[in-house]
Amino acid sequence: MIPHMKPSSGAHVGAKASVSHIMWQVILAISPATAFGILCFGWPALNTPVIMDGSALLTGWLLAMTLPPWAPWWIGVVGSGLAIILGKQVYGGLGQNLFNPAMLARVALLISFPIEMTTWPNVSPLFFSHSPGLFESWHITFAGLENIDATTGATLGFIKTEFSQNHVLSEILKDYSGFLNFIGWTRGSLGETSTLLLVLGGVWLIRQGIIQWYIPVSLLLTVTVLASVFHLMDDQHFVSPFLHLNSGAMMCVAFFIATDYVTSPNTKAGQLVFGAGCGLLIFVIRTWGAYPEGAGFAVLLMNAATPLIDHYIRPRIYGRDRKGKPLEIPKS
Repeated sequence: MIPHMKPSSGAHVGAKASVSHIMWQVILAISPATAFGILCFGWPALNTPVIMDGSALLTGWLLAMTLPPWAPWWIGVVGSGLAIILGKQVYGGLGQNLFNPAMLARVALLISFPIEMTTWPNVSPLFFSHSPGLFESWHITFAGLENIDATTGATLGFIKTEFSQNHVLSEILKDYSGFLNFIGWTRGSLGETSTLLLVLGGVWLIRQGIIQWYIPVSLLLTVTVLASVFHLMDDQHFVSPFLHLNSGAMMCVAFFIATDYVTSPNTKAGQLVFGAGCGLLIFVIRTWGAYPEGAGFAVLLMNAATPLIDHYIRPRIYGRDRKGKPLEIPKS
């Protein structure tokens, strides 16, 4: 150290944000959609287990948002264990994971338990006459329910099944209500119900500075453009962009999953590429893949590409050009 020099605090700008603060802001933003999902599907949805141990709270919450509302209790337990152990701890814990833990657990559950993960009950609003009571809800959660009423709602899975039987969209969507889907009066997981509340929660996170707009906008814009092009070419076999955006886990993934700090790129340009890649993969898997919803697979694949994106798309170092070479100082 130079003699007679005393160290002092650096000229850094402080911020009130912390890991805990950010976690609770995201939970607050997603709570209205969660509450509405519980209202739609009754007490069994409230019994979906989540881990409540500090840093794992948000992971458990997001996982619960992707599960069927009447899933057996052990689905939540197994999924939470997969998310925390395989999704986080094997990589070194908080901030070290390569893949989004909630999506890793969701995809693992979907592959391992396809029946339990694709059984969707009809909307059974809380406190309505046909909604299961508290004790019946415990029975559904812990003992399971053999016969769950099917629905005629135009979910992605229903559309894909009808396509396999050579039906066209004009027949499939004759009873479809885009407004009911938009407000959330449709079957699905808690994170696949109210598009309106999920968008409002996501916009609030952007306004609060918790997330940036690059990933959500590029993801949704990519899906919109691709869906529009193919729908214009053949409107009987390719779903419209509105139905793509208004169905499945699109909004939940765009605002709450893909924007995860740890598993997404660092730069603005990298985030645009990441979001566009997620949107492209979601559209491809939904349209031609074996699974009707490709959001989880798309996020995991782009998580794997994040180190590559960060390697090639780096922020410019002050005093250097984009290639890392020192800038020439103009001669006076």
